[in-house]
Amino acid sequence: MSLDTRLQLRALVERDAVTIARAFGEAGDNKPAQRFLEYHVDQRCGIRQCWVAWVDSDVAGYVTLHYNPLYPGIAGKGIPEIQDLNVLPSFRRRGIATQLLECAEQTARTRSPLVAIGVGLHPGYNAAQRLYVKRGYVPDGQGVTYDDRYVLVGELVRMDDNLVLHFLKDLSSP
Repeated sequence: MSLDTRLQLRALVERDAVTIARAFGEAGDNKPAQRFLEYHVDQRCGIRQCWVAWVDSDVAGYVTLHYNPLYPGIAGKGIPEIQDLNVLPSFRRRGIATQLLECAEQTARTRSPLVAIGVGLHPGYNAAQRLYVKRGYVPDGQGVTYDDRYVLVGELVRMDDNLVLHFLKDLSSP
């Protein structure tokens, strides 16, 4: 049976929080269950949607789409932002991130002709950087941020998950 027939994407439900946290924890990536409970609350309030990828009965990954992002380049402009795209290492390079992005983009398209996404600059994000460019995302031209604050010329910052380049994708073309 192919991955296509075994992969299911569905909206996050509250009981998923512990399962997702455990799966990522076992892979060495600390993602507390509280994060997913907060995503679920945001989803119920209509400010975020979260989809979970399942292969058979195993969590494979997840993504969120935030309707009120804090990134200053798009805050208050009605442009949704794809956030926190993650696929477990054992499921990578099988098209799951692409399917999650497609789901988020289709939903974003119902609200805006643009969608945003940020990506870390350290080598742990190399695959994501390439994927976003292949999917038509282009840098927004506003520089990089650290903790959602623009980095000034000559400023020294730490190279970690908080150093981000932001992209936009035009959803109005096929």
